[in-house]
Amino acid sequence: MADPWRIRPARPADAPALAALEQRCFSDPWSGLAFEEMLRFPLTVALVAEEPRDAVVGYLIGRAVAGEGEILNLAVVPEQRRRGLGGRLLEAGLEALTGAGARRVWLEVRESNGGAQALYEARGFTAAGRRSRYYRQPVEDALVYQLDLAGPA
Repeated sequence: MADPWRIRPARPADAPALAALEQRCFSDPWSGLAFEEMLRFPLTVALVAEEPRDAVVGYLIGRAVAGEGEILNLAVVPEQRRRGLGGRLLEAGLEALTGAGARRVWLEVRESNGGAQALYEARGFTAAGRRSRYYRQPVEDALVYQLDLAGPA
């Protein structure tokens, strides 16, 4: 059975919907202006997941430069979580980052976000470090994860 989402490249016109989703998902959200600027930046990899009625239910924002990729944000509306959408967005984002030349991908995740950690670890990410007091609201450490897309040397 096909899943109910369509994943497509994000456009600057998506910024208000992404900012609204961000408000629902994160305690220290990006603004609509931050999304507009990021979506216009040429090194950005941005994907949107939509339901059949074109409602935005998830997104991934990343960037790739000099062989390195970074996933900046991945969000799924609460009512769509634990249905595979985060994994689909992550897989599509990794494919896009690979296409943009990334050979390794980095990300940070809240120390308390066990669900996200499990998602990343299930797709091969490994813990690479910690950023003390990285998040602000509430203050919390970030765990740094990395994934080698090039495979073993």
